Amino acid sequence: QVQLVESGGGLVQPGESLRLTCAATGNILDFDAIGWYRQAPGKEREFLASMSSGGNTRYVDSVKGRFTISRDNAKNTVYLQMTSLTPGDTAVYYCNAARVGAGGRRYDYWGQGTQVTVSA
Repeated sequence: QVQLVESGGGLVQPGESLRLTCAATGNILDFDAIGWYRQAPGKEREFLASMSSGGNTRYVDSVKGRFTISRDNAKNTVYLQMTSLTPGDTAVYYCNAARVGAGGRRYDYWGQGTQVTVSA
């Protein structure tokens, strides 16, 4: 059973930084990709960043240059470093791990989420 546990959320002021952590059970390199999503109140969950097992990264345009995804393979942990936070970044942040199986079917695993609130 795959488990993803996020931590590091909290209340910060605009312009500040925060680092989220996602600890996975098992080897994160067994996943085709692992990444971060967020969901703000009244909005759909949106993709933020991901890293493939080969180390390739992808970001949504709105966070490029502000957010950085990284991982520690030895700790089976993925991080999301967030800088220059704005109130628009307020959301519940979710860790995601994905496997692509036979026929291209995608299997997604999710953490429970961690709240990030950016407010003065």
